[in-house]
Amino acid sequence: MSSSENSVEVSKTQEGITTITLNRPHRRNAIDHSTAEKLYHAILDFENDETQKVGILYGTGGTFCAGFDLHEVAKASTSATQGSEDGERQYKGPRFNVEADRVQGRNAGPIGPSRLQVRKPLISAVAGYAVAGGLELSLIADIRVAEDNAIFGVFCRRFGVPLIDGGTVRLQAIVGLGRALDMILTGRAVTAQEGLQMGLVNRIVGKGEALAEATKIASQLLAFPQICMNVDRASCYYAAYDATSFEDALKNEFRNGESVIMQEGVHGAALFAAGVGRHGSNI
Repeated sequence: MSSSENSVEVSKTQEGITTITLNRPHRRNAIDHSTAEKLYHAILDFENDETQKVGILYGTGGTFCAGFDLHEVAKASTSATQGSEDGERQYKGPRFNVEADRVQGRNAGPIGPSRLQVRKPLISAVAGYAVAGGLELSLIADIRVAEDNAIFGVFCRRFGVPLIDGGTVRLQAIVGLGRALDMILTGRAVTAQEGLQMGLVNRIVGKGEALAEATKIASQLLAFPQICMNVDRASCYYAAYDATSFEDALKNEFRNGESVIMQEGVHGAALFAAGVGRHGSNI
């Protein structure tokens, strides 16, 4: 049984790949208070480490993450009070996460990093179940690699536990409103194969191969000019979540892209003119 001290394990390579692993197999990698804090700070450390370029999220024991640990939720006690001026019911029980009362910029959510728009490329390597908060955790990544037996779903539907870690925000942006509502309302299981069809899953691999495939993709990303890649990535997220209009999204794309041309684009164009990287080959 894993202790709380090593519920999140982090490894880094000299090349710049950080692998963040949930290590609570006795709870199917469900996230408790301590694990949420460790996961949140592991992501922040990855962002702040200039030697690390691409991150991978993974879970030990054949399961990605079964969501928030419902054993902790079951301990929560609530009571309603009518003493406030507006007469609203107030929560008196323990908080699921000491920093998770309200959304305040990039603070921690109940499962840890769910309120972050991670600033570097991140890949989820999904084995087994990615359900409830585990589904929400997988959605913070740019790419999801799933083993052929992987299952995604809003399984918390059956227990009356809502999505409060970005599920209603990110899922529809990734798969579309109709498919997101199907998953959210029914709580049904979605296989890796169906996930691929709807855009939830990017790659399917055999059982036990998700981490290796995610590492392979991460290595491919390391080979590209990093400033340009990250600017394009940021422009995608701005257009998806922050742009006030189509024109605003285009302006943001051009403004940020223009600055990269002098930093990396001119050099890359010179390489192409010299015959490097043509016909889709890597530079």
